Amino acid sequence: MVSMFNSLRFRLLLITIAVLVVAIGTIAILASQSTSSQFKDSLEGILDYPSLNIDNKINTINKLLVTRGGERGIWQDMQGVLEGMERTSRARYVIADLDGRVIVDSAGTLIGEKINTSLSKPFAAFLIEKTPVLAYIVPVEDYSLATIESQFNSSVNRSLLVAIAVAGMVGLLLTFFLSRSILRPVDELISAARAMEKGDLSQRVTVRTKGELGELANAFNAMAEGLTRLEQLRQNMVTDVAHELRTPLSNVRGYLEALRDGVVEPSPETIASVHEEAMLLNRLVDDLQELAMAEAGQLKLVSQPVDMKLLADKAVLSLKAQADEKGVKVESHLPEDLPLVEADAERMGQVLRNLLKNAITNTPSGGEIKICARTIDSQVEVSVQDNGMGISAEHLPNVFERFYRADQSRARSTGGAGLGLAIVKQLVEAQGGHVGIDSQVNVGTKVSFTSPIVRS
Repeated sequence: MVSMFNSLRFRLLLITIAVLVVAIGTIAILASQSTSSQFKDSLEGILDYPSLNIDNKINTINKLLVTRGGERGIWQDMQGVLEGMERTSRARYVIADLDGRVIVDSAGTLIGEKINTSLSKPFAAFLIEKTPVLAYIVPVEDYSLATIESQFNSSVNRSLLVAIAVAGMVGLLLTFFLSRSILRPVDELISAARAMEKGDLSQRVTVRTKGELGELANAFNAMAEGLTRLEQLRQNMVTDVAHELRTPLSNVRGYLEALRDGVVEPSPETIASVHEEAMLLNRLVDDLQELAMAEAGQLKLVSQPVDMKLLADKAVLSLKAQADEKGVKVESHLPEDLPLVEADAERMGQVLRNLLKNAITNTPSGGEIKICARTIDSQVEVSVQDNGMGISAEHLPNVFERFYRADQSRARSTGGAGLGLAIVKQLVEAQGGHVGIDSQVNVGTKVSFTSPIVRS
C-alpha cells in the first residue's frame, strides 16, 4: 500500500498548490505595488499639499488681499488669481464660505453651489469683506474624481494583466521543472515497454520512488521477469514436447521398419508394443490439448452439486489395482457430513486421480497415501498426502509447470510426461479453487486443493 505522502496524487496536489501560491503571490505583490504607486500619483494633486507649493498659493492670495485692501471688486480679481493657480498646477481651487457654498471657482462652474466639505479639507482661511472664507483644492464632487477613478481603475487592470502574465510564466516554468521528476520514470517505462515489444525481454527499469510510480516500476520489472520466464518455459516446452514425442515415435517407426523388412514377425507381442506406444502418444496429445484449453479458458465445465467423498472413494477404487501392485496403501478419510461442492464431477474426479497417480508413483512399496478433507470458510479443502521421497524446497515453486520433473533423471516410464500437476492446477482454478503443495525430502508430500461449497 502506497502511503499518502508518497502517492502520485499527493505529489501532484502539492505541485498544484505550489503553482497556485506562486501565481497568486506574484499577482498580489505586483498589483499591490502598482496600485499603491498609482493611487499616490493620482491623488497627489488633492491631498499632497506640499507638492503643490501651498505656501506660495497662500502668499499670492494674501498679496491680492493686501493690494486691494478689501474693496468689493476683490472677488473678480480672486477669480483671475485662482485661474492662474490652476494653470500652473495640476489642481483645481475654490473658495467657499463656512457653509461650503462656492464663491470663487478656478474652473468657473461651481460658483453658488455647495460642496461636500467632509470629503476635502481646506488649506487656508481668509477674511474677505469681513466674511470668513476657506480655500479648498479640487472638491471631490468635481469632474476630476471621475478622471482619477478612471485612471486608477485602468492602472489596476493593467497591473493585474501584467501580474497574471508573469505569474502564468512562473507557474508554467515551475510546473515544467516539478513535473520532470514525475514524467522521467514514465518515459523510462515507455522506452522499456517499446523495447520489449520488439522482443528484448531483458529490459528493466530503475525504481527511484516509493509512490505509485515506484509500484508501477516494480510491477513492470515483475512482468518482465514473468515474460522472460514464460519465454524460457515456452522454449523448454517445445524441447520437452519434441523429446516426449520422439521416443514413442522412434519406437513405432522401429517396429514398423522391422516388420516391413521382415526382421520381426508380426506377433501379438509386437503388435501390443506398437499399440502401447501409440496409446502413449495419444495420451500425451490429449493432455497437451486439455491443458491448452484449460489455460485459454475454453474448457467446457458442467458445474453441479458434487459429493467430494463419493468422488474420492471412486478415485481410490479405480487406482486400487495400481496401488496394490506397487504395495502402497491408499485410504480415504473424508468425513460423512462434508458439504457438497459446486464443481464438474468428471473434471474433479480427474483431479483426484491425477494426484493419486502422482502420489503412487512417488511412494515406495510399503508406503501410505491418505485423502483428507476439511471445511474452510465457504470452501472445502481436499488434501492427498503420501510418505514418499518428498520434493526439495527449490523445486516446489515449479512443480505445477508443464513438463517439470523434480527428479530430472526419472524416465518417462516412471515419471510420466510431467503434465499431471499442471493439469490439476488448471482444472482446479477453472472451477474457482486454489492448489498448494507442501513437501519435505524423505518425509512426504501433501498436495491440497479447494472447491467452493454449494450456495444454499
